[in-house]
Amino acid sequence: MFSLSDNLFQVQLLLESGGAVLWIILLTSIVMWSLIIERYIYVFFYHPKQVKSWIETWQQRQDRTSWFAQQIRQGLIAESRVALQRYMMIIRTLTVALPMLGLLGTVDGMIQTFDVMTVFGTGNARGMAGGISIALITTMGGLLTALSGLYFSTQLSQRTTREVDRVADALRHE
Repeated sequence: MFSLSDNLFQVQLLLESGGAVLWIILLTSIVMWSLIIERYIYVFFYHPKQVKSWIETWQQRQDRTSWFAQQIRQGLIAESRVALQRYMMIIRTLTVALPMLGLLGTVDGMIQTFDVMTVFGTGNARGMAGGISIALITTMGGLLTALSGLYFSTQLSQRTTREVDRVADALRHE
C-alpha cells in the first residue's frame, strides 16, 4: 500500500522532472479549477436564491405588459446572464492556454535535448532522456488539464444558457 507521503513524493518527482513549465501548467490549472469550482458553487447554491428574489420582484409588479415593464424584465434577464457568465471567458482562455503551455514545455525539453546532443553527441542517452522527459511530461500535463477544463467549461456554458432561459420563462407576463 502506498501512503500519502509516497504519493506526494511521486507528485513532487513528476513536477521536478517536468521542469519550470510544468510548474506554470500546475499554477494555471489551479486557477482554472478554482474558477470552475466557484462557478459550480454559484450555479447550484447562490443563483437559485437570486432567481427567487428576481421572480418575487417581478411578481410584485402591478404592470407586467407595458414597454417599461418589459425593459425591467429584460434587465433582470440580462443581470442573470451576466452573473452566470462571470469568469467563463477566463476559464475558456485558460483552457486554450494550457495546451500552448504544454507545447512550450515540449520545445523547452527538445532544446535541452539538442543542447546535450551538441555537447556530448548522441552517445549520452541519459542526458537526452532528461530533455525528452520534460518534453513529454509537459505535453501530457498541458493536454490533460486542458481536456478536463474543456469538458467542464462546456458543461457550465450549457448550464448557463439553460438557466438564463429558465429565468426568462419565470419572468414572463401573464
